[in-house]
Amino acid sequence: MKSVPSPYPEFEIAELQRENQTLRQQLQQILEQAHRNQNIMERHQRFELDAIACTKFEELIAHIFNALAQTSELEMVTLMLLDPRQELAAMLADQRVELHAYPHLKLISNQRELGSSDLSVHKPVLGPYMSTRHDHLFRSWSARPRSVAAIPLRRQQKLIGFLNLGSQHAERFQRSMATDFIERLGSVIAIALENVLNNEKLVYIGLTDPLTKISNRRYVEQRMLEEINRARRQHYSIACMFLDIDFFKRINDQFGHQGGDDVLCEVAARIKAELRLSDTLGRFGGEEFVALLINTRLEDALQVAERIRRSIAGTACRLSDGSRCQTSISIGLTIMDPLLHRGEVSAVARDMLSRADQALYGAKHHGRNQVCYQ
Repeated sequence: MKSVPSPYPEFEIAELQRENQTLRQQLQQILEQAHRNQNIMERHQRFELDAIACTKFEELIAHIFNALAQTSELEMVTLMLLDPRQELAAMLADQRVELHAYPHLKLISNQRELGSSDLSVHKPVLGPYMSTRHDHLFRSWSARPRSVAAIPLRRQQKLIGFLNLGSQHAERFQRSMATDFIERLGSVIAIALENVLNNEKLVYIGLTDPLTKISNRRYVEQRMLEEINRARRQHYSIACMFLDIDFFKRINDQFGHQGGDDVLCEVAARIKAELRLSDTLGRFGGEEFVALLINTRLEDALQVAERIRRSIAGTACRLSDGSRCQTSISIGLTIMDPLLHRGEVSAVARDMLSRADQALYGAKHHGRNQVCYQ
């Protein structure tokens, strides 16, 4: 059989083969890029689902700073949240959230603290890093990025903060880039923040005395069990104070219930001012308060108790009607030593409260306005 000659010259065949090889390489590159894009999308979807699933503020903040940086291959992530009345700061402090553990999180009272008028409260702003515009956003980092994205976080048509992304690659965030993907990221994080903050507020409300804004009895009893267990593991003592405002019925009779409420709030604030963030203060009912002092020796607890007594007896309480009410407080104090007080945790907690209550009775019996130890 004779071979049929090709109608194309050999050089054309070689050219077609080269073009075909080039097209195959381009197609392979497109497929590889599509595969990388698919992996990126899957990572971001996992990040978003995990963010929305967070129920605690600390959990979400850690997720943003760690998982987002890893997922998006970013060198720097910072977060600024608007807290104009410092309600968020107060709530987190009461729930013992250590904000200093998150140096890249900043609570700000107004938009002026952002340090730049170029930031949009409606759309992400992308571009090269400029110290005059972006220094406040990345001040918590020792290095500075080369390109940045400042993403406004909005819920219910209201600005709640800014998520700031920094990259060491100058081409990573450019002004000409589309912002759809980044806007979606901002929306997801805003929703997740609103979700965890609402959860935290519900917990806070359920464990807070509505009048004095300190913890309620339920929270103190819960903390007591937790702290006894922790003290046993770490081998330190806990001081428990039972505090009672002296002659409180006379205050109500003389100044009315509003005056009594004013005194309760002022006394609670003065007690709290003498305690550490790690300590717990709660209203136990009526004019009674309980304080737990963590990792505290007897001599130190006695000094704190005496400071509280002097603070309340030394200055009259100013009432909402402008009048003043002189009052004092009696304090019963006891110590739980983890080496001596063994047994069931709930029984140890009841015994500690009972001994503090007996010490309080002794303070009342011996003339009030004093500290007694049991």
